[in-house]
Amino acid sequence: MSETLRIDKWLWFARICKTRSLAQAIIERGDVYINGQKAEKPNRPIKPGDQISVDLGAVERTVTVLVLPHRRGPAPEAAASYEEPQPPQRKNSRNPSPLQRIPGSGRPTKRERRALEAFFIRSREED
Repeated sequence: MSETLRIDKWLWFARICKTRSLAQAIIERGDVYINGQKAEKPNRPIKPGDQISVDLGAVERTVTVLVLPHRRGPAPEAAASYEEPQPPQRKNSRNPSPLQRIPGSGRPTKRERRALEAFFIRSREED
């Protein structure tokens, strides 16, 4: 195993980004910092002990590299390659993230639909 690894590969191996091309785009956009310095290119090498800050839109993550993985393995293996001193921080924004849905707006989610069906089934049984 080498002593350094490209930052784009590490972001993908550590499962911080879903794809390597997404990791490259985030780096080229200027949203990745290594030890407080902007990572200008995806081929910037990192090593254990480096602190990586990534701006993922609504979430900002800061992690410390513990080991350099040699492959993109399962999530527990990926999580063991870095240490996150604090949970990801949500940025303040007026628009809710796509993961936060305002109840009652639009189509119901699968969970809400099941709750509605259970309610109507119970109400029919009571009649």
